[in-house]
Parts: sequence; structure tokens; C-alpha cells
Amino acid sequence: MISHKTEGLLNVAALFAISAVLLVAFADQIFGGELPCPLCLLQRGGFLLLAIGPVLTVARGPHPAHYGVTILAGLVGAGFAMRQVLLHIQPGDAGYGAPFLGQHFYTWAFVVFVVAIAACAAMLILRDSTPAARRDPRDRAAWPAFGTLAVGLIVLLAAANALSTGLECGLASCPDDPVSYRLLEPAGS
Repeated sequence: MISHKTEGLLNVAALFAISAVLLVAFADQIFGGELPCPLCLLQRGGFLLLAIGPVLTVARGPHPAHYGVTILAGLVGAGFAMRQVLLHIQPGDAGYGAPFLGQHFYTWAFVVFVVAIAACAAMLILRDSTPAARRDPRDRAAWPAFGTLAVGLIVLLAAANALSTGLECGLASCPDDPVSYRLLEPAGS
């Protein structure tokens, strides 16, 4: 059994892990000059959806429904990632973007979504099912500062993704192979 204190701390760690994934994607975008394609943007959205369950746990305490939300988000994100993997599965296809540790970001995204789904399933199996009224209130006191920081980082990354997507796509559909930020191009070009 995993205590409520440990469960909360694991959810905070999950938020930091999701933030790390999004930060690596942003670093590649900003420093590597690789703008995300539409499926890449959907995968980033999937990671932000994946954060909803842990954010709810940090805000309201552990509950099985939070894992259900995360599992559904993981399935959606894995679907977006698998779609992109299948687009580039033919021999000789170089894929989209430069590889990272031997694989493309969308392949890593699929792996991370599957791991998140498996972790949520494990948490549902291993969590302490003591009713909320009988839990020790000190259990939740173990994660507020880190939890607030983790939630703030996710909110900041969501805003940065919205801004970046807006600059890249404008009010039109995003280009399949983006090369510039539409809203930052000179007028008439």
C-alpha cells in the first residue's frame, strides 16, 4: 500500500516530469530551431491534459477519479503520438525533426504516455483506500510548497504553449512543416 502522503508526493513528481518533457520540447524549439508540427502541438496538449489528474490531486487530495482522468488523457496523447509514428514508419523515411537519444520526440512521447497510463493503473492498485474522513491531515501537509511550484510550472508551460502556438499558426490552421512564426513575419510576406 502507498500512503496518502507518498501518493501526493508521487503526483507532484509526475507534474515535474511532465514539465520536464515540455521544457525539453521547448528547448528544442527555441535553441534547435525546430518548430512543432500540428501533431507535435497536439502531443504537447496531450501532456498538458495528462497533468490535470496530478493537479487535481495536489489541489484536492488523492482520489481514484484523478487517475481516471490521467489515463484518458494518456490514451488521447498516445493516439496522437502513434499517429505520427505511423506516418513515418516506412523504411527510408527520415521522420519529422532531429532524433533525440536515438528516437524522434513523437516516439518518446508515445513511450511516456504509455508509462503514464501504466503508472496510473499501478497507483490505482496500490493506493490506500482509507476514506478521506479517516486520513491523517498531516499527510497532505507534506507536499503544498512543491505542489504549488509544480502546478505553477504547468500553468506557465500551458501559457507558453498557447503563446507559441498562436505565434506559429496565427488564426489559420498550422502548417504541416512550419518554418517560421506567422505572426512574427513582416506584413505582406
